[in-house]
Amino acid sequence: MGKVNIGLRGWRFDEDEVFDDDGRVRPLGVMDEDTKARVLRLTERLSDPCDACWLQYGQDDPQQCSPAEVIYGEPRGEVILCRDHETDFVYWFREVADEELIGTRDLQDAFHGWFADGGRAPEAYAGVEHVDEDPDGVPETPDPHEELPGIEEEIERVADEDLEALDVDLDDLDV
Repeated sequence: MGKVNIGLRGWRFDEDEVFDDDGRVRPLGVMDEDTKARVLRLTERLSDPCDACWLQYGQDDPQQCSPAEVIYGEPRGEVILCRDHETDFVYWFREVADEELIGTRDLQDAFHGWFADGGRAPEAYAGVEHVDEDPDGVPETPDPHEELPGIEEEIERVADEDLEALDVDLDDLDV
């Protein structure tokens, strides 16, 4: 088995570390801490809109927000973006951001601040070219139940204090 994205491009997982032979999520207790933190955070963020769209339209006009397609950064400091705003992030990260933000939770706040202040990629900036094997097969808004089969059962087995230690908010899930 190889590296896979789950729901959003960006964070890559060893498929055999996250899923068992039946395609269900392995017990969270057997995952390394980084993988467990990313899987749980991804579960929270899968159905969220693009951060940049939310900063632009927010609660005033949430229908204008596009679903996120990609995730960058570290858990609790990640940025999720639609295809249109990914170029803005890539430009900011490559050309504007301070190197000491790499690998920190401060990345999200720094990008949000830059974007909210009107920061955008130049019109002709190329960004990242993705090759999608099956672009029509990607759902508009990923469903955590489909992307991570068995995750809710796994979360129910985790003690509340362990979830609190990971700073996970699962109020949107049926657990």
